[in-house]
Amino acid sequence: MQTLHSGGDAREAAALLERSNSIGRRRHSSPVLSAAPRPPGWGEGLRRQSSSFGDDVGHAASETYLVTRLAFSLLQYLGLGYRWLRQLLALTVYAILLMPGFLQVGYYYFYSSQVRRSIVYGEQPRNRLDLYIPKDMSRPCPVMAFVTGGAWIIGYKAWGALLGRRLAERGIIVACIDYRNFPQGTISDMVTDASQGISFVCNNIASYGGDPNQIYLMGQSAGAHIAACALMEQSVKESNGEPISWSVTQIKAYFGLSGGYNLRSLVDHFHQRGLNRSIFLSIMNGEESLSYYSPEIAAKESSPQTITLLPPIYLMHGTDDYSIPSSASQTFVDVLQQVGAQAKLLLYEGKTHTDIFLQDPLRGGRDPLVEDVLSLIHTDDVTCRNIASAPTPRRLVFEWQLQLARWISPF
Repeated sequence: MQTLHSGGDAREAAALLERSNSIGRRRHSSPVLSAAPRPPGWGEGLRRQSSSFGDDVGHAASETYLVTRLAFSLLQYLGLGYRWLRQLLALTVYAILLMPGFLQVGYYYFYSSQVRRSIVYGEQPRNRLDLYIPKDMSRPCPVMAFVTGGAWIIGYKAWGALLGRRLAERGIIVACIDYRNFPQGTISDMVTDASQGISFVCNNIASYGGDPNQIYLMGQSAGAHIAACALMEQSVKESNGEPISWSVTQIKAYFGLSGGYNLRSLVDHFHQRGLNRSIFLSIMNGEESLSYYSPEIAAKESSPQTITLLPPIYLMHGTDDYSIPSSASQTFVDVLQQVGAQAKLLLYEGKTHTDIFLQDPLRGGRDPLVEDVLSLIHTDDVTCRNIASAPTPRRLVFEWQLQLARWISPF
C-alpha cells in the first residue's frame, strides 16, 4: 500500500500542503480582527464590516472550489480506487436526496437577517465564523461555540446552519467556527484555529448581545475531536501558568456529538471505513502525535489541576453509528470520571452518525438533540419562555427521502 511517509511521497505531500496554504493565503488575505477584549460599541463597527451577500457567495464558491480541487488532487496522487469512488458516489446520492432541505437551509443562511456570516477571527485561511442571532435580544443570550465536522478534510462552517437555526429559535446565540482542513493544514493547525475562534467568542460575544458568563462549547464528529483537543490543550496551558487568550473557566459545559477521542484505538477502524491510514496519519502529524491529539489519553496523563479546570462534559452518540462507534464516547466518559472530571454519556438508541445532526432536524417536529442540549443549559425564566413559545420546526424533506438517504449514507 502506498503511504505518505516514505521519502518521495512525504516530500510530495509536503509540497501539496504548502501549495494549498499559499493558495489559501492569496484567496483569504483580509484585515485581522484580534481576539483581545474590545471597547464598548466596537461590535457595531464589526457588524458593518461583515461581508455583503455577494462577498459571502464569492467566498463560499472560492472555498468550495479550493476544497474540491485539493481533494481530487489528493485522490489522484494517492491512486485511491474503488472504495473511495464508491464512497464519493454514495455521498453524491445522499446529498441529492436531502437537497430539498439543504436548499431551504441555504436560503435561510444567505438571506436571514439573523445570520452574520464570515466574521474574521484570525489571519489564517478559513479563520472565519458565522453567528446565528435570536430575534429576541432584549437580554444577553447564552452562547454556543460550535465546531463542525467533516472528517478533518471537508469541514465548513455552513454545515452548522441547521443546528444554528434551531438553537437561535430557542434563544441561544450560535457561533459556527471554521478552520483549515487537510491538506490546507494538519491537526495542529485545526486545533489552533478552533482555539482562536473560541477566544474570539469569549472576548467579543458581548458586543453581539451574548452573555459572556454563559458560553458553551460543542463539536460534531471531527469537530468534536478538535474542540476536545482545544479544551484539553487550553486546560493544560492554564494549569501550567502559561499565557492564554481565553480561560477554560469561561466555558460552562462541553457537548461532544458523535466524536472520537482516542485516535490510537480508531486508526484501524477509520481505515476499514475508507479513511486511508496514510492520509489519516498525515492529517494527525504522524503516528507519533496520535497520543497527544487523543483527548482520552491526554486526560489520563493530566495533572489533577488540569482536570479540575475542565467544565462539565456531555458526550452524545447514536448506538448505530458506524463511522465512529458509540464506544468511543463511552470509554472517554469512563476515563474522565476515573480522573475526577464531571462527565456524562447520552446515547440515542438506533441513531446513526448523521441521524442526530441531519436527518432528525430535517424531519421537523421534536428534535431530541436540541431538547437535550437546552435541558442541560441553565437558563433563566425569560429564555425558558422563548423556548416554550418557539414554533415547532416544520418538515423540510419527505420521509421516504430521509429513509433512503439513511440507507445509502457513506457515514
